[in-house]
Amino acid sequence: MENGVLEQLEQRLGRVHARQRLGIEADNEPRVFGTGLNFFHPENWYSFHSLLRYALRLTGLYRRGWRNTLNIQLRHNRVEIPGLPPAFEGFTLLHLSDLHADMNPPAMQALGDVVAGLEYDLCVLTGDYRAQTYGSGDAALKEIGALCSRLSGPIYGILGNHDSIRMLPGMEDLGVRMLLNEQVEIRRGEAAIHLAGIDDAHYYRVDNVEKAALDIDPDAVSILLSHTPEIYRQATHAGFDLMLCGHTHGGQICLPGGIPITLDSNCPRYMGAGAWRYRQMQGYTSVGAGTCIVEVRFNCLPEVTLHHLHAAQ
Repeated sequence: MENGVLEQLEQRLGRVHARQRLGIEADNEPRVFGTGLNFFHPENWYSFHSLLRYALRLTGLYRRGWRNTLNIQLRHNRVEIPGLPPAFEGFTLLHLSDLHADMNPPAMQALGDVVAGLEYDLCVLTGDYRAQTYGSGDAALKEIGALCSRLSGPIYGILGNHDSIRMLPGMEDLGVRMLLNEQVEIRRGEAAIHLAGIDDAHYYRVDNVEKAALDIDPDAVSILLSHTPEIYRQATHAGFDLMLCGHTHGGQICLPGGIPITLDSNCPRYMGAGAWRYRQMQGYTSVGAGTCIVEVRFNCLPEVTLHHLHAAQ
């Protein structure tokens, strides 16, 4: 890696985090078995991708599944939070996840058409910007750049298990403020809430919820961005009011009724898609706007979500 980029990452993230993430990427890309919270990682098994795509073409299902990837749904989620400052009543976050932007450019064009003109206060991206788990991220960054040109307001993001830390400078050059075990204060006049984000907890295991929450007042309203729902226990006990995540794709290829065959996530199945609650913390797992492994969806349409914050009555 070029020394200039390494120095840039060390200045941005600190020496330990930058070198840790880079070192783990070099040690483990791409590994099908072992590491991470799950033992089996089908996203790294590229011969399986080709086999599945070929099988779908033989059965005549591929075209139908691909058309489903363009049918992006706009969903609304009402979140009632105790102690939400009056200034933030109705505050709205646009949530995009699992774009895998270079895998299916027509889907990214469809996504841009959906988000253009939406009204919201800020946008959050919960990881997985590229299709593969290794190699260059340039093609994905090009697609993300086109998408960002159609977004309004501040944009915050985190990295997923498909993303390299090398992509961080490129993402921030596009105007996305990346949160890697960090938090920012969102202000409206004298009132404030906190938005925190962690690095990937699924494969690279470089998340640090404690560091992300360190400077947040325990009485303040706080939101955590995590690529995966798998760290729901840590997030809950760290005092976050809301966790926004993705990774599961809702199963992507599901049985009738939206029943996922697999979620590739070490969490309760009720957390696999949509709104959920664990103890005092609310959560939402996006099924994602893109696709992984093969560019099809069955019984699980892609989505973007508008989260509307309201004070609990």
